[in-house]
Amino acid sequence: MASEESFVVLVHHKGSIKRKTRFGVKFTDKDPLCIVVSPRTSYDDLVRSVLMKLGLEGAKRVKKFFYRIPITVLQDTVKYDCFTIGSDEDLQVMFLCRRQFPESGGSNRNTTTLATAAGSSSRPAVASSSVPVYEPAVQPVASPSFAADLNGSGGDEVGSFDIAPNALPGVAPLGVGDGFWGEGEEDDVEPDMIDDDSGDDIGASELALAVVGSSSGTQQYPPHFSSLDLDAMRQEGVSGHSVGFGARDAEGTAGLTEFQVGQQFQDKDEALLSVKTYSIRRGVQYKVVESDHRRYVGKCSEFGNGCTWLIRLSLRQRKGIWEVKRYNGPHTCLATSISSDHRSLDYHVISAFIMPMVRADASVSIKVLLNATAAHFGFRLTYRRVWMAKQKAISLIYGDWDESYNELPRWVLGVQLTMPGTVAVLWTSPVRVGGQVDESQAYFHRLFWTFPSCIEAFRHCKPLVSIDGTHLYGKYGGTLLIAIAQDGNSNILPVAFALVEGENAESWSFFLSHLRQHVTLQPGLLVISDRHNDIKAALEAPDGGWLPPSAYRAFCIRHVVANFALTFKGKDARRLLVNAAYAKTEVEFDYWFDILRSEDPAMCEWANRIDYSLWTQHRDDGRRFGHMTTNISECVNSILKGVRNLPVSSLVKATYGRLAELFVRKGREAEAQMGTGQQFSQHLVKSIEANLKTARCFTVTLYDRDNSEFTVAETTPTGSFSLGTYRVSLASRTCDCGYFQALHFPCQHALACCAYSRVTWSSYVHSVYQISSVFSVYRMGFTPPIPEGFWPPYDGPTVIPDPARRRVREGHPRSTRIRTNMDEADPNRPKRCGLCR
Repeated sequence: MASEESFVVLVHHKGSIKRKTRFGVKFTDKDPLCIVVSPRTSYDDLVRSVLMKLGLEGAKRVKKFFYRIPITVLQDTVKYDCFTIGSDEDLQVMFLCRRQFPESGGSNRNTTTLATAAGSSSRPAVASSSVPVYEPAVQPVASPSFAADLNGSGGDEVGSFDIAPNALPGVAPLGVGDGFWGEGEEDDVEPDMIDDDSGDDIGASELALAVVGSSSGTQQYPPHFSSLDLDAMRQEGVSGHSVGFGARDAEGTAGLTEFQVGQQFQDKDEALLSVKTYSIRRGVQYKVVESDHRRYVGKCSEFGNGCTWLIRLSLRQRKGIWEVKRYNGPHTCLATSISSDHRSLDYHVISAFIMPMVRADASVSIKVLLNATAAHFGFRLTYRRVWMAKQKAISLIYGDWDESYNELPRWVLGVQLTMPGTVAVLWTSPVRVGGQVDESQAYFHRLFWTFPSCIEAFRHCKPLVSIDGTHLYGKYGGTLLIAIAQDGNSNILPVAFALVEGENAESWSFFLSHLRQHVTLQPGLLVISDRHNDIKAALEAPDGGWLPPSAYRAFCIRHVVANFALTFKGKDARRLLVNAAYAKTEVEFDYWFDILRSEDPAMCEWANRIDYSLWTQHRDDGRRFGHMTTNISECVNSILKGVRNLPVSSLVKATYGRLAELFVRKGREAEAQMGTGQQFSQHLVKSIEANLKTARCFTVTLYDRDNSEFTVAETTPTGSFSLGTYRVSLASRTCDCGYFQALHFPCQHALACCAYSRVTWSSYVHSVYQISSVFSVYRMGFTPPIPEGFWPPYDGPTVIPDPARRRVREGHPRSTRIRTNMDEADPNRPKRCGLCR
């Protein structure tokens, strides 16, 4: 509700009677007293206003209020219950209810009444003249209601305050007499006295607070939420949302316009979306009477039972548009059920709503979309429905999920025509129908692809490659395998890709064999991966080309620590293991390993089962260049963000576009640095500058002038771990600190030796760090893709997705639990209901 809106509360102070009827709780009131409140009014302010109007300020106190709240909606009546209000949060429930469900009738005012049984005061209250008198245009609907207890501060006490149905001056209160309940209802009334706590047995006449405030329109529809949602209302009331109630928001029904005869829509989908959205906003249900390619007819679910709502839309064939031919509205019925969901709020409607968010970021999470949809429509939604809506939105933006597989053969031909030298290997599997192979169709199996720019770029990168896989998040499952390189400026670069059915020995062998054959041709490469046994099997294949000395293997320390954490708990232990892995020397490794052994010897025994050359830096012979992880997360987030959520054809096209953009951006940066006369990459320059700051604190002694061998003594320790004195050999490019041989550029001790010998340190830097090498990585670039209309024709079988890879359509995800004889049920045991047995 807007902050400028206000309500007038009619207070009946002589006493209050809470009556129980077949329609729930009801309060009666006769003598109102007017109080003006607003959503900014606090509970204390309301109490103070009531006591001031009664002239009891300082003599009495309000213990609590009771709110007469609708809990269910029947055919033509509303049932109410009591809700206790004793805090600001509880008071917001009233304001939220008034905001979401304004009063019925022709007035644009909202009214709510609060009643209480008062004690000794007999002052009659006259309503303010500002309170309008109106006559409802339709059958009135009772307002929500309250009650409150008053306790005396000095022993005198006043009874309870009840918020009852509307009691405006000159108008019989709704819910009393023949207003809403009908004349025969009093026979079912069972009086329930709300007594004064002081012991005076007071016949409870009610003190009502009728709340009157401006509204943006007339609302004829009562609330339809359950009292079970009151706790949620307390939480959501302050922020103005009503998620989960099936309630409309403030801009919902109040500003919702009716359909007009002659109103036109571009197509049937747009027309249906409009009808469904209208039904959702109104909180009512409708049923489809007729629907085909030429007409659409819908009626209210209560058509014939008091509601005449009907809409008929037809296709105007000459113009190709849909038009409203007949409309009876608005609805004159009440919601017939309590629900936190709406039948018309299907994934088609949700898809239209989330389309802009998905278009902006295809990787937007389902949780974000779920919360946004619930806040907009005001209904609870299932994760599955929002997930299906996102898949539909993606298919409308990026193409159909099934058709995308058949686009892959043409994409292969098109990209090879665009960039000669592109490697794309597509494998399919046969489709069998009735035991016979269908020659016209083939299942997609695997696809490997890389571009000539990536092949050329890897020649100038560091001689290592990281490999890993990430799952696809679309309609069909699968895994995207990626090979990642790194240039001399520490920029990551994906150089090869593969779409496979999952991570197994065959898929990894398919990927690694083509990677070795087409991209990583250099000998002595290092492959960084996780400890997956299928990767191990593929790398150890005799004909794979990945065995030493052609290639070496190392583990990603992040995956090693993750495996370690499955057995041993505690962040300190994981930190010690990481420090030991990153140690550049054996002495430093032993230092951290001894601390780890003191924590738990079993931790060291676990680590000793893995060859040190696979996970420690001091045993890798400098092949890691300081890199200990696969960088798959950084690659996906920075370069390939969102591609896992796309159909396969859009995914492979995205790799081309993203890499083309990356090559242009990084190539310009390297070219600009070369233009300023820089010799090395920015990453190296920063590292050298940091080492130079500490190189002045050393004492250098020359031992062998011909072989450039020195000893360097630290006058002050330069780090957390220090040996004090280090041997440096510029000729062999080694230092006892381990950094020189691990990172392949001079450490702080080597820089001190270069300064002592008056030689430049640049000659001891690996060529990969030169800015010319970094520029060579991105020199080749990509060419603009040829439009799809000019791609060569494909005359092979239609490629379709393997139905076994489709995600479960309905129900709970399949369990991966290994079942034992404990899970086997007795087949002779009778089946019983889980609720009543």
